[in-house]
Amino acid sequence: MTCWARFRCNDGRTGFGVFDGTGLAPYEGDMFGAPRPAGALLERGAFALLSPCLPSRIIALWNNFHALAARLGKQAAAHVLWLTKPGTSVIGPDEPIRRPRSYAGKIAFEGELGIVIGRRCSEVSASDAGAAIFGYTCVNDVTAVDLLNENADFAQWCRSKSFDTFACLGPVIRTDLDWARARVTTKLDGIERQNYPLSEMIFPPAEIVSQLSYDMTLLPGDVIACGTSVGVGSIRDGSTVEVRIEGIGSLSNALAPG
Repeated sequence: MTCWARFRCNDGRTGFGVFDGTGLAPYEGDMFGAPRPAGALLERGAFALLSPCLPSRIIALWNNFHALAARLGKQAAAHVLWLTKPGTSVIGPDEPIRRPRSYAGKIAFEGELGIVIGRRCSEVSASDAGAAIFGYTCVNDVTAVDLLNENADFAQWCRSKSFDTFACLGPVIRTDLDWARARVTTKLDGIERQNYPLSEMIFPPAEIVSQLSYDMTLLPGDVIACGTSVGVGSIRDGSTVEVRIEGIGSLSNALAPG
């Protein structure tokens, strides 16, 4: 099992390394290239985990789970349905989700699996796409729901999801996750709101990467949020959302007032 993480030491130094749940072995170089061991093990308490990567963008899928499609009365699409969130929306574990000062409406959570791209890829087949996947992380895809249909002529998917702090990632990138056996659980203030198997994805990870690579060039560190299933809900100011995937860990973020 290999879990990569980014960290900030108590003295302010930042870096990346391999996290075993208690300590972290620092590395140097390029996480997605040829990283090299660099120093003594850091003990838990000497550092805080950051977002495990710094993507140029997050590509978020819609209607990619059979149960939610059935609930919404939607048919499975022939191609993945997606939107993008900017890299500036990313935060890591235990960082606050900040309510936009200009927005007083409903804010929703979505617990999801995130695919982390490990190499530049363009127009790759599904059979080759697995080699471009570096690993997997947890995602909370946050949405300012009332903005989505604010304009009747044009649905504001990107605007409603792109505010600073609206893409929660972490706690680590698991490189060898058996995603088909894993489940996503999401808790709101300790109460379970989502619990669904990743095996119910309409498009599995390799197919997702392949299809998207024909739409755009994917870069190392980019994150693809695989979409969510039933149980999405709203977050009140001060509430905490915890997204957990066994084998990756728990990603927890609270909503702070604007």
